[in-house]
Amino acid sequence: MEEMEGMVMMARLLYVAVLWFQEASNQHLLIRKGYAENNSACAGFEILLYFPVCFNQKPAKPETATKRSKVEIFKEQSNFIRYPLNEEILTDAPNINEAATQLIKFHGSYQQYNRDERGGRSYSFMLRTKNPCGKVSNQLYLTMDDLADQFGIGTLRLTTRQTFQLHGVLKKDLKTVMGSIIRSMGSTLGACGDLNRNVLAPAAPLVRKDYLFAQQTAENIAALLTPQSGFYYDVWVDGEQFLTAEPPEVTKARNDNSNGKTFTDSPEPIYGTQFLPRKFKIAVTVPTDNSVDILTNDIGVVVVTDDNGEPQGFNIYVGGGMGRTHRMETTFARLAEPLGYVPKEDILKAIKSIVEVQRDHGRRDDRRYSRMKYLISEWGIEKFRRELEDNYYQKKFEPFRKLPEWEFKSYLGWHEQGDGSLFCGLHVDNGRIGGKMKTALREVISKYNLSIRLTPNQNIILCDIRNAWKRPITTTLAQAGLLHPRYVDPLNQTAMACPAFPLCPLAITEAERGIPDILKRVRAVFEKVGLKYNESVVIRVTGCPNGCARPYMAELGLVGDGPNSYQIWLGGTPNQTSIAKSFMNKVKVQDLEKVFEPLFYNWKRKRQAKESFGDFTIRMGFEKLQELVDKWEGPEVAPTRYNLKLFADKETYEAVDQLAKLQDKTAHQLAMDVIRNFVASQQNGKSE
Repeated sequence: MEEMEGMVMMARLLYVAVLWFQEASNQHLLIRKGYAENNSACAGFEILLYFPVCFNQKPAKPETATKRSKVEIFKEQSNFIRYPLNEEILTDAPNINEAATQLIKFHGSYQQYNRDERGGRSYSFMLRTKNPCGKVSNQLYLTMDDLADQFGIGTLRLTTRQTFQLHGVLKKDLKTVMGSIIRSMGSTLGACGDLNRNVLAPAAPLVRKDYLFAQQTAENIAALLTPQSGFYYDVWVDGEQFLTAEPPEVTKARNDNSNGKTFTDSPEPIYGTQFLPRKFKIAVTVPTDNSVDILTNDIGVVVVTDDNGEPQGFNIYVGGGMGRTHRMETTFARLAEPLGYVPKEDILKAIKSIVEVQRDHGRRDDRRYSRMKYLISEWGIEKFRRELEDNYYQKKFEPFRKLPEWEFKSYLGWHEQGDGSLFCGLHVDNGRIGGKMKTALREVISKYNLSIRLTPNQNIILCDIRNAWKRPITTTLAQAGLLHPRYVDPLNQTAMACPAFPLCPLAITEAERGIPDILKRVRAVFEKVGLKYNESVVIRVTGCPNGCARPYMAELGLVGDGPNSYQIWLGGTPNQTSIAKSFMNKVKVQDLEKVFEPLFYNWKRKRQAKESFGDFTIRMGFEKLQELVDKWEGPEVAPTRYNLKLFADKETYEAVDQLAKLQDKTAHQLAMDVIRNFVASQQNGKSE
């Protein structure tokens, strides 16, 4: 009987698949058996043999019995991020399976469903582009604009990492949309997933040595850390390659194995089969310009110049990151800290070495602790630097160069580029481009053949504008609501929110849809407590604690912690150099004024000269602030000399208020000006 069963089993066997893979830093041999009813070379196998083999492959790491997360298994079995995604996108089902859902992130997409709908799930996909420095060509912008109408929800969203997000793409349209982006010289490769994400740099197209050098460095880092195994093109354009030439120093750095840490025989020389333990974020900037939230990144790179403005090297920060989990104090947002200085010719080697340390030592058992910030927090910066110097970078980092104070720069409005052309920075509320705004932007970008830049604050910059075009462009944009920054509420100019509901699967409460009303309510509180219109605080709202809109750097951060409720964070600074702290939990959205009023009222009356709201909250201390909130009964009403009621109805007030804002005044101030002018004109008429 046993002999017969053995013969049947042998008859069912079609092949023995031998798969090479690198787990962490070891190479292994995996032999599996497949059956007739499964035509995939990677699925439905039972492991027969599993043992390490040595063919002088480096880097080597001792075998451990450490538990690995499910995503690590998916990566291991995927044939470099291909399987089972390449099969799942061809099925008739509107969605893809769990493994493919994880793998498609590496291709720049997330599977989502509309959480507003009841009685079933309506699946769609969000696509995120990858645009180092936020650079977008004219052709790519127009392609994304078309795709939003043809295959999306009719809007484009600008992200906090200088990219586009295209929502609402159906599975059946994925290859068409991806192919269109690729053929327009765009890409979504690595915009999500466990690898280096989009590399930030100041979006301003300033023709200055330091800015140009920062942007070129960001592009080189992005090229260095781009996956090389071709899985993206295999899945979406059937292997057709759309490659641009890269600088020789990038190729040299990628293939350099002088430290023995490169996978020389792998199609992924830096990442190997397992890629990184978690997402990885890098930003490059110049001194003073903190438009990129430099301290929130895994690696922050700052150009250092000599007295003549010639770039000499880079200061490097490491260990920043925003994501955390509610009620788990072992997870936390963290600021990057100084690592050291490297000469400009060593920057790619330094970046690669830091990535390799995270690849080899970052946790792969629990994804909540897999970011590099946890590795550095556990080791300490000295051990991290020592490991780099001894085994990876193999040089000493030079002392960190002194830097001036950071400033947040929005680049809104009209500016000289430095080459005779102009650029125009436009504020886009929450980065959502749609309706008349979308139509006007397309008209201007198409008519004048403009390239654009996306900013880390969800705004857009139109580049290379001739002086003669300024007036007609301004008129077209203004008619669609894209106004000069002096006509945009200062609260809105620095505010950010993540998309949250209805499509983000992680959202706990509203963010993008909720922030317009929240900002109006904050403005009303400002007026109530006597704060001026041109005074502002940095407000950021997220629907969950993952921190996509970087709320932990805000002066006032609202982080979703339940249905229609927020955790309130205080203490960030306007230049994004201090991390906020949790102040209150479970504040219902309808009760926000009960917190805002006492905080802003006391800031107005007890702040020091030029003291920001964030600095004020830290100086006062949370215990005292909580006492002020708990005892709040409303602002003191000062006695007025005259009891003038200027507005008889709400409609008149709102109309005057809109006009007043254009002149940086309150409705009351404008009404009084009109009355004074009228009285003066009447008196002049009598005297004549």
